[in-house]
Amino acid sequence: MEKLPPPPPPPPPGRGRAEGPQPPRDHRTGGSDGTRRPGRPSTWPRWLLWVVAGVLLATIFIPSLLPDEKGNELDYTEFRALVVDGDVTSVEVNRTSGKIEGELANGEKFFTNGGTDRGLSEDDEALLREQGVKVKFKTPSSNWLLNVLGLMLPVILIIGFFVWMQRRAAGQMGNVMSIGRSRAKAYNTDKPSTTFADIAGYTGVKQEITEVVDFLRMPERFREIGARVPKGMLLVGPPGTGKTLFARAVAGEAGVGFLSVTGSDFMEMFVGVGASRVRDLFQQARKMGRAIIFVDEIDSIGRKRGAGLGGGHDEREQTLNQLLVEMDGFDQRTAVILMAATNRPDILDPALLRPGRFDRHVTIDRPDLEGRKAILRVHARGKPFDDHVDLDVIARRTPGFTGADLANVINEAALLAARWGKKAISMKEIEEAIDRVMAGPERKSRVMSDREKRVIAYHEGGHALVAHVLPNTDPVHKISVISRGRALGYTLTLPEQDKFLMTREELTDELAMLLGGRVAEEIIVGDITTGAANDIERATKVARQMVTEYGMSDVIGPLTLGQKQHEVFLGRDFQSQPDYSDSVAFEIDNEVRQMIDQAHDEALEILQLHRETLDQLAST
Repeated sequence: MEKLPPPPPPPPPGRGRAEGPQPPRDHRTGGSDGTRRPGRPSTWPRWLLWVVAGVLLATIFIPSLLPDEKGNELDYTEFRALVVDGDVTSVEVNRTSGKIEGELANGEKFFTNGGTDRGLSEDDEALLREQGVKVKFKTPSSNWLLNVLGLMLPVILIIGFFVWMQRRAAGQMGNVMSIGRSRAKAYNTDKPSTTFADIAGYTGVKQEITEVVDFLRMPERFREIGARVPKGMLLVGPPGTGKTLFARAVAGEAGVGFLSVTGSDFMEMFVGVGASRVRDLFQQARKMGRAIIFVDEIDSIGRKRGAGLGGGHDEREQTLNQLLVEMDGFDQRTAVILMAATNRPDILDPALLRPGRFDRHVTIDRPDLEGRKAILRVHARGKPFDDHVDLDVIARRTPGFTGADLANVINEAALLAARWGKKAISMKEIEEAIDRVMAGPERKSRVMSDREKRVIAYHEGGHALVAHVLPNTDPVHKISVISRGRALGYTLTLPEQDKFLMTREELTDELAMLLGGRVAEEIIVGDITTGAANDIERATKVARQMVTEYGMSDVIGPLTLGQKQHEVFLGRDFQSQPDYSDSVAFEIDNEVRQMIDQAHDEALEILQLHRETLDQLAST
């Protein structure tokens, strides 16, 4: 049993390269540390201008808003009574506001509102003079600055509006002018990068790609012997197998400029933008001298031209044409290599795949048993595992899993261990994580009747019993009647080793195994249910492939009938005719039906012969 390596010790603080991306260099203000370039005068920050303007406005407006009151406030009746008693010595009348301020005989200050708009009536003014009160009238002048601001404020607002509109138009014009520039992200050796050491397995793929790295490092060695490095390299494989990861590893190993862009970055609503971005992308690469251009999901712009009813998309085809021209226009002495990744190579344009453009096609398929072990070691690094965790068992338990699937399994197991309060990851969490990745999480909230549970138990027992009895099927690994995702239950069979070829006997036994669940329902329930819908779909697909693709029918013979419909191209296939006659189509249907009936009869015979075993299996 293979043990997991102990987690590596943490790096000492303050040493080594910083984790994570480095801050971008600002070409306007200086280096990445934020310091300004020497010899350039520093400018005042913009916020200081707004602070000064705010202080100035506060100095002007706030004093005029604050109340200017001195002494006690008196009613006008009380003020007149004090005048009659001779207790008032002097008053000051504000002709503008009508406010009266004055001083009593005891030296106290007072103020009151006047009896009229001007402050004093003629009778009260005569009374003051009779009592010998000093009367003074004042007319305060208005603030000239406030008057000027009142007149200039509309003008300032209008000017500010036009300045804002001008700057906005200039910004939009700048965006329009730069819309044809490439959106590629540039990576250099200063940033943390992935290397081939971070990729487990795929020894043959690494060898193919290493030649590209060696050419970028030492191009003279290849030129001396007359070798020409491939201009383009296409990475082909199912999703999740690590195509983009290999491209990042090439950038890290080569130590040259690396431009990364996706196929959708070339497309825009304006005609001609995609071709302009392609030209700008290759110009950037040529300025670097030695560089790699990586285009992810190239099928978005590299589809076959002329697809679609009435022609193709003009903008996409212009972008593809420009890409083809740029790849042909490479100087032989220029070390610029185009790498691309796709999981749909069948829909790419033939002109893009020909030698001289994409000279080398590297297939990155799902990893085999040894590859899965190596990938599991990488993702298990640094995580606490129980002593009973065996990588061999996990690798055999996950046939057909990609690198992304395996990484998800380890991560799901770690999440489950943390959720259940464990300090280490055990095989229980890993088994549950594999089931989650394959069929989804358990649906404990789904309530089923006892009759439905009994039907599901016999259904899965029928699959397992037929698979166990037939000699050419994979061993049964697990039977589950717990609802997961859209499945009410499932039976899992695992091969003892990876298979790349299947015989006719193995496919025939697989058909019987797929129909074992439906046959069990017929025997026990006496009726059929909708639970076998997926089994019937898979069985029909396998039987039709045996007849039309694999040549396993004695009646039809070794013929390929019908083309694989991976993608609909209306402009090419709208009026196409099948490559076989109606009589051959009738024979195909009869052969498929005969294979399904034979598999059904074989499963029925096995389950009737082992009826007691089926009952025991369903009751456990």
